[in-house]
Amino acid sequence: MRERIPVVVQRNSPGRRAAVRGLWTGAELVVTLGVVLLLLVAHQLWWTNRQAREGAEREVRALQEGWGRDRGAGAPVGGPQEDSRAGEPGADGQDGQAPERPAPDRTAAPAAPAAPRWDQAYAVLRIPRLGLTAPVAQGISKRGVLDKGYVGHYPRTAQPGRAGNFAVAGHRNTHGEPFRRVDRLRRGDRITVETRDAVYTYTVDKSLAQTSPSDSGVIAAVPRSNVRTAVGYSAPGYYLTLTTCTPEFTSRYRLIVWGKLTSMRPR
Repeated sequence: MRERIPVVVQRNSPGRRAAVRGLWTGAELVVTLGVVLLLLVAHQLWWTNRQAREGAEREVRALQEGWGRDRGAGAPVGGPQEDSRAGEPGADGQDGQAPERPAPDRTAAPAAPAAPRWDQAYAVLRIPRLGLTAPVAQGISKRGVLDKGYVGHYPRTAQPGRAGNFAVAGHRNTHGEPFRRVDRLRRGDRITVETRDAVYTYTVDKSLAQTSPSDSGVIAAVPRSNVRTAVGYSAPGYYLTLTTCTPEFTSRYRLIVWGKLTSMRPR
C-alpha cells in the first residue's frame, strides 16, 4: 500500500498581493520620475542652448543685413544715445586710462538717434578667444533678452564707445550660454562691439573671480567692487564690463571681466 504524501498549496494572501502591487507601482513611479528628470536636463542643457544659439545667429545676420541696407540707402549713421551719466575721461594712469586709449572727436561725431527700444538687439559682441559672436540687446530681462542667447546691456550704463562703463550680462549655462567660458579670458585679449556706425575694440585688463550679485560697483561708470574695494579702477575712462554667474550651474556669485577701449573704427 502506497503512502500518500500530502501536498500543501499556499495561496497569496490579500495583504501579500497588495504589497507586491505597491512595490511594482513604486518602481514604475521611480522609473517615470527618472525619465522626466532626464528629459528636463536634456531640455535645459541641450534644447534651450540649441534654440537660443540658432535665434542669436539669426539676429546677428539680421543686424548685419540691416546695417548693409542702411548704408546702401544712404541713411545717416550714429550709435544709440548714451544712457548713463558717465564722466569725461581724466588723465592717463595705471588704473584709469590706458595710454593708447582713443580720444573720440566730439566735433566730428554725428547726432545720435534715440536709445534702442527695450529688449531690442542693436549691436554685435565678438570675443575671438572664445569663438563667441552674440547680439547685444537693451536690458537684462531673462525672457526678453538673456534666455534668447543674447548679451544684455545694463540700463543706465554707457553705450559702446562712449565715456563711462559699457556693462553687459550673459548666461553662463543654458539658453545659449554665451558667457560659458569667460573665465578663460586673459589680460590683452580683444573684445569687439560692432554697431551700425562703428566697430569698437576693447582689451581685457582685469577680472574679479567672485563677488556678490548685489555688488553694483562693478558696473559703475568708474568700475570698482564694493565688496573687494581694492579691485577695480579709480579714474574715469572708456570701460567694458562682462558679468555672469559663478560657479557654473548656480547663480550664487558673479564673475566679472573688465576691459578698456583701445580703438574705434568707423564702418
